[in-house]
Amino acid sequence: MATNVTSFAHTEPTLGRIAGNRWIQLACGIIAMILISNYQYAFTLFTPGMKLSFPGVPYAKIAAVFSAFILFETWPMPVAGYFVDKLGIRKLMTVGALCIALGWFLGGTIAKSPFDLYLYYGIIAGTGAGIIYISCVANAVKWFPDRRGLAVGLTAAGFGGGAALTVIPIASTIHSMGWAKAMAVWGVAQGAIALVAALMLHHPPAGWVPVGWERAKQGYKAVAQSTVNLTWTQALGTPEFYLLYTMFFFACAGGLIATANLSQIAKSLDVSDARVWGLAIVPLTVTLTSICNALSRILWGSVSDRLGREYTMFLTFGVEAVLVFLVTRIAGRPIAFVMLFSFVFLFWGEIYSLFSATTGDVFGPKNASANYGMVYTAKGLASVFAGFGAAALATYLGGSFAVAFYISAVLCASASLFSLFILRPWIRGRVEEEARLADGVALSAALAEADRVSEEEKHVAGVL
Repeated sequence: MATNVTSFAHTEPTLGRIAGNRWIQLACGIIAMILISNYQYAFTLFTPGMKLSFPGVPYAKIAAVFSAFILFETWPMPVAGYFVDKLGIRKLMTVGALCIALGWFLGGTIAKSPFDLYLYYGIIAGTGAGIIYISCVANAVKWFPDRRGLAVGLTAAGFGGGAALTVIPIASTIHSMGWAKAMAVWGVAQGAIALVAALMLHHPPAGWVPVGWERAKQGYKAVAQSTVNLTWTQALGTPEFYLLYTMFFFACAGGLIATANLSQIAKSLDVSDARVWGLAIVPLTVTLTSICNALSRILWGSVSDRLGREYTMFLTFGVEAVLVFLVTRIAGRPIAFVMLFSFVFLFWGEIYSLFSATTGDVFGPKNASANYGMVYTAKGLASVFAGFGAAALATYLGGSFAVAFYISAVLCASASLFSLFILRPWIRGRVEEEARLADGVALSAALAEADRVSEEEKHVAGVL
């Protein structure tokens, strides 16, 4: 167990009015997250064109491009997080910005097969998006110990909701230029803006805390926060890590199935050709789900600061299980399709604020990049099931995604129960034990000091 208790020696940042302003840091992180959101949430817009460009290729192999992206967005993240903590956020963000520009540019200009897209869209762009994601989320954890749920919720909302700003423009660009040219143009533009954002980001100085932190802690009794900073190797030695990892995988699956396969899900439910409020149903649904996804991260992240992470997980994961199950009951109803998927994402997106905040609470903020990077790889594991797995299962079942959603509903309900009956007792017990140990150390130090002073006084009295 680590013993390096977080220092609270400094109460003001020393980076200047701009770089040292945590709200500016938060805003730059949100902008960067908005830029990478399209790499995940706009993927479904490219799939019809990809199917035409690669005739005879099974859809499951095209959907595997999405799985490759998620895998390389998530699985290298612990390594990226380690280097972010060691080398600083700016250097790693620069690498990430170059990767997201290069990935989509190459994917749109020289890719000749799904295998090429696995390399360009999946490996290169995925790695860049992962670097940017973990850098921005961990930066929010470090700058906002007093409002961690809100800060990471706002940051994650940039990723979850950023696509709402660009889905319709990207769809229009694809319509006018084709999927490949649209991918290249948007890739270069997004990479350039991310590079500018990278130049603004800094971690807070060592030992920094916001003004009024001690007073603010009294208002957040619902959240148990450790004062011990665990390294990634120490975090791997705790049962809390493996429980968080399992719960992340369970809660993640349903939303990822919808994200990767929405166009095909709409087709399987006989609504793909419908227009709602005069708009094509898939771009409209992606836009609304992106908005709800963003709101979810802000809303439930903020609620968790007051209600507690575990109670918030129990509530949201439980509702999500019901909503995912209901997806199997809306065939032929376009309005129900749009509204239900909006609610699915309203109760799904919060996982990206709740798990990142909880990781910072449980393992400490100092190594948040590496520690949350490890937890976040559960999303990569879930993507294998949600992308390629769900598509292959649907193909086997004649195009139906029902079984995939049944499985997801059970997993999400399990995560809901785990949060209340296992995670909460474990976290509270460990934090309370740390507090007892800290009190014991402090008492021992005080007694030792008292003995030293007493011995000095006796010595002085003997001399006199």
